[in-house]
Amino acid sequence: MATVAMVIVLTGTCGALLLVPNWVLPKLHAAQPTSVGSLRAAADDDTRLTAIRRTLEPFGQLVTEQVPTGNDQQSLVVGHPAQRAEIDILAGELATATTAVTGVWGAGWTQSALVVVASNPSEFAALVRSTNMPADVAAASVADPFVPGAQPTGQRVVFSADAGRRLDSDGLRTLLRHELTHIATRAQTVDGAPQWMLEGFAEFVAHLGTGHRFADIAPTVATRVRAGDIPPDLPADADFAGTGAVAAYELGWSVCAFVADKFDQPRLVELYRRIAAGKQDPASEDRIMREVLGTSRTDLVADWRNWLSAHAA
Repeated sequence: MATVAMVIVLTGTCGALLLVPNWVLPKLHAAQPTSVGSLRAAADDDTRLTAIRRTLEPFGQLVTEQVPTGNDQQSLVVGHPAQRAEIDILAGELATATTAVTGVWGAGWTQSALVVVASNPSEFAALVRSTNMPADVAAASVADPFVPGAQPTGQRVVFSADAGRRLDSDGLRTLLRHELTHIATRAQTVDGAPQWMLEGFAEFVAHLGTGHRFADIAPTVATRVRAGDIPPDLPADADFAGTGAVAAYELGWSVCAFVADKFDQPRLVELYRRIAAGKQDPASEDRIMREVLGTSRTDLVADWRNWLSAHAA
């Protein structure tokens, strides 16, 4: 059973809410903080910190960590003393997570992130600019409104106040990589692009190289496929909300994992760049798949369904 079962595009900000599959649900022990002895307090004049200080300070004293990340950049992890364990875990993972995302997407993004841990639902809602955020959302990535083709500003990853209680360190690590993928790809992503590509790609990057098995990443799909319930087509956007969202996220991941497996990872990245560039329909997806992968949409779906059957077994 998943904790989060929806995707929301926040008007003017583009926030992606992450499905949390059952393998990252909380264990019976508290998450232990990762050592961050090499980190240092963030500079007070960091413009990113200045931009959100007015939102954070009414909720209490701030804890900030500055983390060296890719391309000689500095990233920030910010929160309050009560969330120090989560701040330490995320700060300890941030450099590796940035490297992992860059390893798939390439170096053409800032490789510098702002990660914020909220202290309560009200602060979380303020940070993601939504007053009706469901209580079971673990994290979101947001950005300022921007013109397609321009470099996004105001990007940040926001973790909910109870993310650290619901997830262990492995779950926080995977969630961080998922949301950083949205940050890295945002300049190439148009609101309204197919969710199977946007969320599936973020899940693919999040799990790549972690050693997680098919049945760990996609337990709902594995069970259904073993029972003979093989999806007839790629998941629709509507599937990413409500009761079908658990399977939709898993299926989105599986499509991207299949493409990387059958074709290769660079062509998966190129497929993302082409499909995420606008709203699509089956005809436009077919044209892009023929140009990037050399196969029709119909054949890709058929091969993916066979791939699902083989891996679920």
